Amino acid sequence: MATAGKVIKCKAAVAWEPNKPLVIEEIEVAPPQANEVRIKIVAAGLCHTDLSHLFETMPKESFPIVLGHEGAGIVESVGHRVTEFQPGDKVIPLVMSQCRECRFCRNPKTNLCEKGWASDRFTEMALTDSRLSCKGKKVLQFIETSTFSEYTVINQMAVAKIDPAAPLDKVCLLGCGVPTGYGAAVNAAKVKPGSTCAVFGLGAVGLAAVMGCKAAGAKRIIAVDINPEKFEKAKVFGATDFVNPRDHSRPINEVLSEMTNGGVDYSIECVGDVKVMRSALESCVKGWGVSVILGAVLMHDFSAKPIQLLTGRTWKGCLFGGYKPKDGVPQLVKAYLDKKVKLDELITHNMPLDKINDAIELMKHGKCIRTVLSVSPHEDHYGAFSEPQII
Repeated sequence: MATAGKVIKCKAAVAWEPNKPLVIEEIEVAPPQANEVRIKIVAAGLCHTDLSHLFETMPKESFPIVLGHEGAGIVESVGHRVTEFQPGDKVIPLVMSQCRECRFCRNPKTNLCEKGWASDRFTEMALTDSRLSCKGKKVLQFIETSTFSEYTVINQMAVAKIDPAAPLDKVCLLGCGVPTGYGAAVNAAKVKPGSTCAVFGLGAVGLAAVMGCKAAGAKRIIAVDINPEKFEKAKVFGATDFVNPRDHSRPINEVLSEMTNGGVDYSIECVGDVKVMRSALESCVKGWGVSVILGAVLMHDFSAKPIQLLTGRTWKGCLFGGYKPKDGVPQLVKAYLDKKVKLDELITHNMPLDKINDAIELMKHGKCIRTVLSVSPHEDHYGAFSEPQII
């Protein structure tokens, strides 16, 4: 393409400082360097982790930044030593790397990788060696991705090539939330057929966890949330029961224990609250109950009584649902195309990128499941897109 090797000027939503609205700016995106891929982002989902960075945990040193980590797009150009991708490929940026060479990538027991931001910069959640700039200032890349930009540059270790038939405005959800929840059930908890499960929190991750429990053959899936309006949506994904903690004067673990003759076989926490994490563990049956935590609470400690574990319960966590990302995401795309994984039902709103602050307000007030942002609306049916401004 004419843009290869040149700086591209494009639109992005920039967070200049914490606790402030995002600003739609013209940014500059440098060409990809060795082992990097420059991607035209077509669609991006808004995930609660984006809000956490903006409003809750990050210092001023983590700004300015382009947020967004759940997206899908088309390769525009590639850097030196990139052989896996070529311009025109449909891809999904990944929140975790898979180099396929380190001891973790070679071990089937984990999806961690020694390379990439997650290995040593997990609490920062920002790539400082960014290819993005605005008004002469370097702009950080969130979780190495920054999908709230028409173009972004990512190391090839953190990009997955997907089926060209995949609709990007749907499979963008496979960049984070759906694999995290679905994989927690099938990979981390290893839910067994005929079992009883409880899922705490019915956002996109929680609903995906419900879907994973259903796919694994769970007989009873108890959805736990303080918003009763979410139960009908949870039933679409396989929930059989709904419990609102506000309807009970007793701790929720006691309620679930009574409902299930001693506790559930599996519980999955999708809220990001340390008290809920403990409740999810204590809701498991002694002897063999397994509880998986997913909520990203990076700055808080959590605790439990040792007897909960001494009597046979297992407490564990996982990132990205335990999927090795470059391998797992294409498989999930195929599962969606084969109608084995639901994505459309998670999307409650579609908005252009310049309405991103409206999308943030919807999520802050629990008025959506997933909002998908049209980042680059010029893609046609065949994957072509309009030429950007170049320098």
